[in-house]
Amino acid sequence: MDRQRYKEAFDRLKFSADFQQRTQELLRQRAQETESEKENTRMKRAFFRKPAALIAAAALLAGAASAAALWLSPAQVARHVGAPLLAEAFEREDAIPINQSVKTGDYEMTLLGLVSGEELADWDQETDASHTYAVAALRRLDGQPLDNQNFDFVNFTLTPLVSGYSPQAVNNWTLGCFATGFAHDGSYYYLLDAQDLNIFAHRTVYLAFFQGNSPSNSVFQVDQDGQIAFREDFEGPKALFTLPLDPDQGDPAAADAFVESTGMNHWANLEDCPEEEADPSDFVTMTPSETK
Repeated sequence: MDRQRYKEAFDRLKFSADFQQRTQELLRQRAQETESEKENTRMKRAFFRKPAALIAAAALLAGAASAAALWLSPAQVARHVGAPLLAEAFEREDAIPINQSVKTGDYEMTLLGLVSGEELADWDQETDASHTYAVAALRRLDGQPLDNQNFDFVNFTLTPLVSGYSPQAVNNWTLGCFATGFAHDGSYYYLLDAQDLNIFAHRTVYLAFFQGNSPSNSVFQVDQDGQIAFREDFEGPKALFTLPLDPDQGDPAAADAFVESTGMNHWANLEDCPEEEADPSDFVTMTPSETK
């Protein structure tokens, strides 16, 4: 059918009087239905997206909860070793949560927290003196559980160190530290009891973990500014944490007096090297607090 014949046939059709009105209403109704279908589609898409977002958020929360549940808290560690007053101290506002981890060799070492105070542990001989207590946890990265049979506590050291002072002068031994440990749920926990470290807070105070015993120059090196680090050629598990102590609590005079009393505030970054073959920079001069 050509266009002219189609037009003539269409003109012969008879429409009811309300055709135009009914047609417009039908078009409006169809337009509303179409918009409703679009809205339903958007709602359905949103419905399916929202659970995905909630699932992702739930996964993040679960991950955070799992991380928190990975370790005993410092307070729980203190209770485990029979120190209820120390456990209460770890729950005080002035306790310092840290929760920093270092992966080293086959291990992950986590420093959980610190607290300082007097008369917190009945094993302290000087109960009227303030002590600093640190709790750390060790686990194997391959998931193999640590226990008292396969992990030898005495082959590893957790010791404070202080920048600007020789590692020979400030460490576990000179500070009269006491350490205890135990295995629990595949991890190994350390509780370190040291003379109050806050007197050194005007300097950088470290807590070093390593495989070995005394902090000698076969383990550590000291730069000309007094900062301490592990030797680059030191092998074995190691971690060096910086303690977030309040510098205002530092006591330079008391710190210097303590270090002077040890008679060991000297250091050389040498290991079995004749002095005449040494680089002068390998000899580090330790300075008093007022100049550090």
